[in-house]
Amino acid sequence: MNQSPQLQRALVLHQQGRHDLAEKELRQHLASEPHDGFAHALLAISALEQERLNEAEQSAREAIGIAPDLAFAHYALARVLSQRNREPEAATAIQEAIRLEPADADYHGMLAGIEFDRRQWQAALNAAETGLQFDPEHVVCNNLRAMALVKLGRKAEAGATIERTLARDPDDAFSHANQGWTLLEQGERKRAMEHFRESLRLDPTNEWAQAGLVEAIKAGNPIYAVMLKYFLWMQKLSDRARWGILLGGYFGNRLLATASASNPDLAPWVLPVRALYISFALLTWLAYPIFNLMLFLHPYGRHALNKDQRGQATWVGLCLALALGSLGIWLVSGRNGDYLIPPLVFGLLAIPTSAIFICDRGWPRTTMLLITLGLAAAGLTAVAVIGFLQATKGSDLASIGAGAFGIFLLGSFLSQWLANWLATQKPKR
Repeated sequence: MNQSPQLQRALVLHQQGRHDLAEKELRQHLASEPHDGFAHALLAISALEQERLNEAEQSAREAIGIAPDLAFAHYALARVLSQRNREPEAATAIQEAIRLEPADADYHGMLAGIEFDRRQWQAALNAAETGLQFDPEHVVCNNLRAMALVKLGRKAEAGATIERTLARDPDDAFSHANQGWTLLEQGERKRAMEHFRESLRLDPTNEWAQAGLVEAIKAGNPIYAVMLKYFLWMQKLSDRARWGILLGGYFGNRLLATASASNPDLAPWVLPVRALYISFALLTWLAYPIFNLMLFLHPYGRHALNKDQRGQATWVGLCLALALGSLGIWLVSGRNGDYLIPPLVFGLLAIPTSAIFICDRGWPRTTMLLITLGLAAAGLTAVAVIGFLQATKGSDLASIGAGAFGIFLLGSFLSQWLANWLATQKPKR
């Protein structure tokens, strides 16, 4: 590899995070050394850091074409593919880099990160621990080892790993954020907040620390603290296990309803259980946006929320405000049953509306947005026909209103199952 002055400057600028300037130096170097695979790979990373993914992938593949035995070129491609949510391809690329240079802890750390994103906790732990065999103080491998240990339920080992990592490098923002999440898993909310704040002091752009700080603030409410434990527990499970729990709860509730209907003596015992299940199910859908709304309404708390969280809080708040307002109209209008349609529609509409913002940008979020708009159209049709036009029962207009309301109710229920699936999808970039 020809260490030209331009390449040397590019390496320094890359380490400083000045990727636009590094790119200029690399292009000058490649003008005289077009077959330098290492420079092409470094150019790929510079383009990646500037969110130019197509150029980044092209440069990485060009580096591999020039120097197929250069591990760093495969590492660069793995980083690009991972950023593009093409995790299986990224895993293949980084495994080739490891085959070429098996003693490089950076490559094992990259593999651990990919496996962690794929929710393969044991594989992530294995990769991180392999990297630590070559570099026991490797920060990324230590952090990913701790993260995998938390997901595997080995919290004490995770805490000890992060404490040792912070003792070696107390100014690493990633380690502080990791420690914050580890403490939050253990229910130590106040200590977690200290580490999240320290992480943000060291790196104000750390989105993982910002998300942790928001969750720690909301966990000050005992109701949300319970829900957070549930959310964190569910995140540790495989997709199959999570779907098993969701479907098990639904069919268990249906069985209880059937048993209560066939045996009225069971009804007083079954009803509280079903009410508790339904209340908990609603909380799993609405706790996150409602508590975000509470933060959004706080003069200081709103600054802790990111753009998506503020958007979710705004739209869910609007739905709930319309529901409460129309409920007030029902109370002062003689409590006509038809006037219960608007508060029911607006209240239920908050559920699919909140789900829009838990889906990744791209086709998952667009799909959820279109579903929500369709439900809104059906619900507003029912509100207009039944709630305000007061269509005569048996008329064609009344049938339209009843049909729209039925579609809205069924769609609102089904949308949550689809939202749970959409939330797990990562669109390729």
